[in-house]
Amino acid sequence: METTSRAVAQASAAEDGRPVPSVRRTVDGYLSAPFPWYGLDEAFTGRRWLMQVGTAADGTVEHGSIGHGDEPSVRSEYTAQSGQETKERFAVAVTVAANPVRRSADGTGLMEATSVSSAAWLAGVGLLSFTWPGQMDHSLRDDWLEQQTETAWVLADDLDGPDWSTLSLPVDGVSTPFHYRESEFGWVLAGSTRAGVHVGAYGRGMSAYGLGFAVVKDITAYAS
Repeated sequence: METTSRAVAQASAAEDGRPVPSVRRTVDGYLSAPFPWYGLDEAFTGRRWLMQVGTAADGTVEHGSIGHGDEPSVRSEYTAQSGQETKERFAVAVTVAANPVRRSADGTGLMEATSVSSAAWLAGVGLLSFTWPGQMDHSLRDDWLEQQTETAWVLADDLDGPDWSTLSLPVDGVSTPFHYRESEFGWVLAGSTRAGVHVGAYGRGMSAYGLGFAVVKDITAYAS
């Protein structure tokens, strides 16, 4: 799954409040994925854009993210607590291949199975990438991110716990249960589809309650 170091790199790229660089724009990784991609359904009429894919050690694409709406910038704890709301509205869909425990490509070990918790963790880390404590010294930010990434995993590993509620949303037109939680920085949700993948999502400024998900028919249309 996506490593902490990658999350740190993404957050550092967006640290100054600007969107993450367009290095993520390539569609090649999305096209090579052995599973269907999910995004918001046709009810969403705003902008759609590619983010990045995550690969296994052998180069196989295991997950990736697609953005909808405004490209997110960093929102600080100070901004959230002071009520200075940002005007950006975005939702990011994270598709995760549903893989069982399996041998690595070189046959030397086992690769971890993926689950709804995997999608919930990736979504939680994704939202975290655009969140910083407002008054924290730069030298401490990597430590903060490491700690919060671990917290995101603990939460994702306890989807039946009190931090999560259940939200039903349409997936390919079928009502589907999702695990859902909110924070002062945005929301995170995760569930499974009939297409053999798990879907996570995170967002801010756009209510999760009115969303629906569907298979992306032409991923090249998302490339900018």
